[in-house]
Amino acid sequence: MEWLFGKKMSPDEMLRKNQRALNKAMRDLDRERMKMEQQEKKVIADIKKLAKDNQMDAVKIMAKDLVRTRRQVRKFMLMKANIQAVSLKIQTLKSQNTMAQAMKGVSKAMMNMNKQMNMPQIQQILHEFEKQSEIMDMKEEMINDVIDDAMEEEGDDEESDAVVSQVLDELGLQLTDTLSGLPQTSGSLSVSGVKQPQAAAVAAGGGGSPDADDELQKRLDNLRRE
Repeated sequence: MEWLFGKKMSPDEMLRKNQRALNKAMRDLDRERMKMEQQEKKVIADIKKLAKDNQMDAVKIMAKDLVRTRRQVRKFMLMKANIQAVSLKIQTLKSQNTMAQAMKGVSKAMMNMNKQMNMPQIQQILHEFEKQSEIMDMKEEMINDVIDDAMEEEGDDEESDAVVSQVLDELGLQLTDTLSGLPQTSGSLSVSGVKQPQAAAVAAGGGGSPDADDELQKRLDNLRRE
């Protein structure tokens, strides 16, 4: 009656309907097969009874009936196997249809999302994000520089260079061109312990004249002769 009112069945509904019909057919075949098997058992019992009564003609007739019954049982089993194969194909089609419907829904959702995505607007947002990130990095760098300047004490480098210059002056060394223009501090730094006499001796020895060296060599020669 569905075609009379113009209602059209969907593929999924048609598959379910055919699946129910196939399942019903398999149940009917099972019932018929069970009846035939019961009849087969009854025929076998009748054949045994007639054989005991030595009614061989009836035994032959019943034997033919038994053969036909067994053949019919095999046909029922073969028909059920064929129906099961068809049912499996229908189940496969149903699964494929379900997958197709799911893919259809996903494709529709993706299409709607693509329509909603405004590429120029997204590019503008990304550009603005990059710009604000650069501004933030610059501000952070400026803040770090201000903090470093505030934490560093003024005059530390000049004072340390002056101390180094004074130490080198007391050891009798010449300053390099780089340190020659640095300011000098008042006072003197003393070298404690044994190092001060050693430094003075080194300075005195390094500043001796060639005549003093000759005089020292003569004295050594006189000591060797004695």
